[in-house]
Amino acid sequence: MAKPAQGAKYRGSIRDFPDFNPSQDAETLYNAMKGFGSDKEAILELITSRSNRQRQEICQNYKSLYGKDLIADLKYELTGKFERLIVGLMRPPAYADAKEIKDAISGIGTDEKCLIEILASRTNEQIHQLVAAYKDAYERDLEADITGDTSGHFRKMLVVLLQGTREEDDVVSEDLVQQDVQDLYEAGELKWGTDEAQFIYILGNRSKQHLRLVFDEYLKTTGKPIEASIRGELSGDFEKLMLAVVKCIRSTAEYFAERLFKAMKGLGTRDNTLIRIMVSRSELDMLDIREIFRTKYEKSLYSMIKNDTSGEYKKTLLKLCGGDDDAAGQFFPEAAQVAYQMWELSAVARVETLRPIAGGGGDHGLALICGFGVSGTDEDTIIDIIAHRSNAQRQQIRQTFKSHFGRDLMADLKSELSGDLARLILGLMMPPAHYDAKQLKKAMEGAGTDEKALIEILATRTNAEIQAINKAYKEDYHKSLEDALSSDTSGHFKRILISLATGNREEGGEDRERAREDAQEIADTTSGDKSSLETRFMMILCTRSYPHLRRVFQEFIKMTNYDVEHTIKKEMSGDVRDVFVAIVQSVKNKPLFFADKLYKSMKGAGTDEKTLTRIMVSRSEIDLLNIRREFIEKYDKSLHQAIEGDTSGHFLKALLAICGGED
Repeated sequence: MAKPAQGAKYRGSIRDFPDFNPSQDAETLYNAMKGFGSDKEAILELITSRSNRQRQEICQNYKSLYGKDLIADLKYELTGKFERLIVGLMRPPAYADAKEIKDAISGIGTDEKCLIEILASRTNEQIHQLVAAYKDAYERDLEADITGDTSGHFRKMLVVLLQGTREEDDVVSEDLVQQDVQDLYEAGELKWGTDEAQFIYILGNRSKQHLRLVFDEYLKTTGKPIEASIRGELSGDFEKLMLAVVKCIRSTAEYFAERLFKAMKGLGTRDNTLIRIMVSRSELDMLDIREIFRTKYEKSLYSMIKNDTSGEYKKTLLKLCGGDDDAAGQFFPEAAQVAYQMWELSAVARVETLRPIAGGGGDHGLALICGFGVSGTDEDTIIDIIAHRSNAQRQQIRQTFKSHFGRDLMADLKSELSGDLARLILGLMMPPAHYDAKQLKKAMEGAGTDEKALIEILATRTNAEIQAINKAYKEDYHKSLEDALSSDTSGHFKRILISLATGNREEGGEDRERAREDAQEIADTTSGDKSSLETRFMMILCTRSYPHLRRVFQEFIKMTNYDVEHTIKKEMSGDVRDVFVAIVQSVKNKPLFFADKLYKSMKGAGTDEKTLTRIMVSRSEIDLLNIRREFIEKYDKSLHQAIEGDTSGHFLKALLAICGGED
């Protein structure tokens, strides 16, 4: 069994079996495979309740007692995914890794994802053991085999990782951190082309502690996380490898939680990935992986395995998982800190905006007249100008257009454009507060109310933005926003929206003692009726500052073993539930909230053009680049690709211009 570092808690899910008797276990396995068929239940129960060290002793005793190889017998008796899983558990960890890599580079094609996962995540000691195990098992040199099967910068980085020489000193030089930040910046963002050798040297050799500080300083210096620069400067398998290295430096457990989620989401299961991770991490950090999985995906790893697999294969995986974190009392209190750190990271990432084009102001109003030709409208010219100017510049264009031609540009655009393109271009031409005011007005006029639009806007805007919307609404529609909301909504939902529409959220930092009190207030779901609970949530979620609420959510997890979203979804329903969930998600990670909305607007049959347009317009000068990063991180494809695959014509062209680039 892998031993934790001195002073560290053991975080594996499989432990040494007490009163272990290898001869007795060998006999049990022999009897389970004797005769016609095999007792799969007995096999999985025994093997998953023994540590890897104990399994090796069982193998030795099996050979001594019966003159046979236990792994060979298991291969003969078992089949399919269950056989691969059980046999994987029976191999020593380094030999299991060696087998995975041998399979990844054998035959036609290479499983680059397997190579990346293993070599990016293993410690120096594990790499050295892997190299030796590969040599012992296959009488071949691992470096030579990988070199022969890969190429380019991808191969160079794999070779660097194979040396197992990453620095391990926890003493960090601040001067060297600053130098590495500058070297990475100059090798990528500031260079025509990319100096891949610098990325390979620094990310392949520096200690984890050192690199975490480099990543923090890189964000402060450049305004973007190192991952964004890697995506922008590198490509293909080399890019994927470097991103995996960065993820493992930040948190190996989070990297594996993400790999497990992706292995099981959607149609079909990537069983090889699932087996490899569950086997290799069961005696290292499975409890950490479970914590992060539960926090990040709002479901337990156990429940996802249970719903995605079947038979003895499922039973074995669940044994390796070690527990259901959706069960009462099972959600680790330590996960509260993990969750808080994730929310804090999303909050401190610098917001990136569409930048004004130099000289792109009023004079460019003259060029727009070319878009209104006698022989029809030149949509390309209109898109090229409007989608590449900031909102302030567009207002100058409107003024210049009226001064030169005595006409209202908005009216001309309305008459010349139509459909989705018209809504998008006209939205871009409006000042942000007036655009939001119009979206709120549209959500409340006519038969029925678009509650989703009301929630999206009011749950995500800052105090200053809300106050500007109130002013614009009054100016444009000669009625207060509060009166409009009162007329069109009802009950607790109305009260929540009106509270949000006051734009009076606290703006200070966190108060830990008060955060504990607030968490206790909303954690007590048994006292009072449903109406009382909703009122308590409203008083806290609609008035406390974002930093304070993040601390409240952390304290809530400690008290209840659940994320606050879980409780909201369980205890509430309808629009009240939806608005509270939107507030919580916005507090945790606002760019991710909008990335989810954009994804849902384009997935499946048909496109929700209104939501797509509203978000692209309203976030283009606030955090659209952050949204793009969250989108590709969560959905494995860029926002640019999603838009390209789901829209067409001039609407597509304008959206891509606003999107600003392919990630």
